[in-house]
Amino acid sequence: QARPVESGGGSVQTGGSLRLSCDISGYERNDYCMGWFRRQTPGSEREEFADIYIRDGTTSYAETVQGRFTITKDKNTLYLQLDDVKTEDTGMYYCSAAFRGVWDSCRRALATFRNWGQGIQVTVYP
Repeated sequence: QARPVESGGGSVQTGGSLRLSCDISGYERNDYCMGWFRRQTPGSEREEFADIYIRDGTTSYAETVQGRFTITKDKNTLYLQLDDVKTEDTGMYYCSAAFRGVWDSCRRALATFRNWGQGIQVTVYP
């Protein structure tokens, strides 16, 4: 499968909005989870903060982004709407997809993803 291709990043002021897109062609299967990770500082671990289960549209968010970020999917594109951004949202953002299968959550399924794209930088300034 091809690596995902993220786009739409950039610089935005605190409190502003941004929308990220990800081409996930080849991953759109009914029993798949899709999600967004970010690496907030160089060399740190990527952390998953938003995911969606394609079969029923269930979404899940980390507390740090709950109520501010929205994950959606349309055909072979995964989106992330960032609203009311904070400086701590600065980082490299990556999208991912994984077969849900026997995993009891999308978070656990997505932890198996290894086919990373280049990611996209988001910078939030005061």
